[in-house]
Amino acid sequence: MAHGNPATSSGHGHAKPGEIAIGVIIGRTSEFFDFFVYAIASVIVFPKLVFPFVNELTGTLYSFGLFALAFAARPLGTVIFMAVDRRHGKGAKLIIALFLLGTATVALAFLPGYSEIGVAAIWLLAAARVAQGIAWGGAWDGLASLLAMNAPARHRGWFAMVPQLGAPLGLIVASALFAFFAGNLSAEDFFDWGWRYPFFVAFAINVVALFARLRMVGTDEYSELFESRDLQPAPVGETVRQEGRHILLGAFAPLASFALFHMVTVFPLSWVFLFTKESPVRFLIIEMIGAMVGVAAIVASGMIADRVGRKPLLLGSAIAIAVYSGFAPQLLDAGPLGETVYMVLGFVLLGLSFGQSSGAIASSFARAYRYTASALTSDLAWLFGAGFAPLAALLLATHFGLISAGAYPLSGAVWTLLALWLSGLREAEG
Repeated sequence: MAHGNPATSSGHGHAKPGEIAIGVIIGRTSEFFDFFVYAIASVIVFPKLVFPFVNELTGTLYSFGLFALAFAARPLGTVIFMAVDRRHGKGAKLIIALFLLGTATVALAFLPGYSEIGVAAIWLLAAARVAQGIAWGGAWDGLASLLAMNAPARHRGWFAMVPQLGAPLGLIVASALFAFFAGNLSAEDFFDWGWRYPFFVAFAINVVALFARLRMVGTDEYSELFESRDLQPAPVGETVRQEGRHILLGAFAPLASFALFHMVTVFPLSWVFLFTKESPVRFLIIEMIGAMVGVAAIVASGMIADRVGRKPLLLGSAIAIAVYSGFAPQLLDAGPLGETVYMVLGFVLLGLSFGQSSGAIASSFARAYRYTASALTSDLAWLFGAGFAPLAALLLATHFGLISAGAYPLSGAVWTLLALWLSGLREAEG
């Protein structure tokens, strides 16, 4: 077991749920800001910088292929950093993981173009993306579990949605930065140096997030949960053997929201950028508006879940996402009004589902494996649901028409409904 673990061997004070919530929001916003800075650049920068030898569509598809590398690498990061956690404690784990994340992210700010170093630019971009994925796997800190365990029982849904606020908040900040630089610089200056500044900001935000997380890891509440085994890391192989079925159910339960995630963030930006005359700056502003709606919807999900339960909300939102996927993609070809309707409706559904999607099956895990199993569940959900969404949706839309892009979130909704049904059967049999 862990030794030399100052972050968990003794607490440094008590933390109220509100204080924990702030630490969780800062940490998640930092992660998603890094995520969206890369995502936006993968649409409007990397195809031109790294893949200038092909047309814009092909370059974007290549860029989305590299985009998926982080999701494939994330489980590897969990394996590596769970071992660090067991040997050296969560403080060391978080410092190393967030340092790696910050270094990999800021390194992208110095990325030379294909015209300067040739194919090496592609390999450097891929290496940085894999490093980001490994770091995200290591950044799992269990703070969301700490928040939920310290929340009043009748407000579990409310506190469960708090970590999810980091996604739209991170998107708002990333979109605002890119919109500012793209809107105030010439095209030459933006592609030369302007796009690099958001990656520098990402490093600074990571430093703030690290201290916020370490503050929470040092609380008495965190120590108590560690000692009770709720937050103790278990060997990954043993966890998979003991909790494999529940991990798979937990990974597929939130696929509706995870598949929709990139359908209202990354994919629409790529479609508008490639196939319409819409300014990317104006669409980034539309994304910011949609993300603000998403914040409100995530907050609403907490209130609704506390009234009707988490699983009924996930079931209802999955059905709504299936309906949305049948008509909404066409709105991206209906001008600014259609794009706005697409984004607002999408973020409403995303907020309601994503707000309660984390740990939908986590209560099924045995206490000794809950921490590690929850991390693996999150890794697989992002990989299966979101990792290849921009690539798959763009391929579908360009080969079979825009409406066909809805097949991806539709498949996610089907898997969510199936996973929730199977988990209900298992509970009934239990």
